[in-house]
Amino acid sequence: MELVLKRTRFRDTITTGQLYVDGQFFCFTLEDKVREVPNVPVETWKIHGETAIPSGIYEVFLENSPKFGPDTMTLRDVPGFSKIRIHSGNTQDDTEGCIIIGYRVIENGIIVPGTTRPAVTDLKRLVRSSNGCKIKIFN
Repeated sequence: MELVLKRTRFRDTITTGQLYVDGQFFCFTLEDKVREVPNVPVETWKIHGETAIPSGIYEVFLENSPKFGPDTMTLRDVPGFSKIRIHSGNTQDDTEGCIIIGYRVIENGIIVPGTTRPAVTDLKRLVRSSNGCKIKIFN
């Protein structure tokens, strides 16, 4: 299974996008601001808790998280970041570098409440059934 996150709207403090599963639209995404400067070390442009992860291809695996519980979708080997998760939430305050997903998003980038947990549950089921996968993230 292949996940593709296409970042589509870049704002002052947030980034929204679309997540595809095997080429089919799945849901919307919310991340912190993209600050990435290509070919420049992460530590020079990253602001802790306020920066989206770099574009790239990452392995997604399920692990137990003290904050998000069992089988939390986690990205492996993200340069300059640790414990990057795909999880539920509604606003930028919920991101901290992670990827928030939901089935609906409104104009100001807020994931519509009630759509985020079902999206996480559905995506987690797909990841579990595929025995892991990769996610390609690009701007």
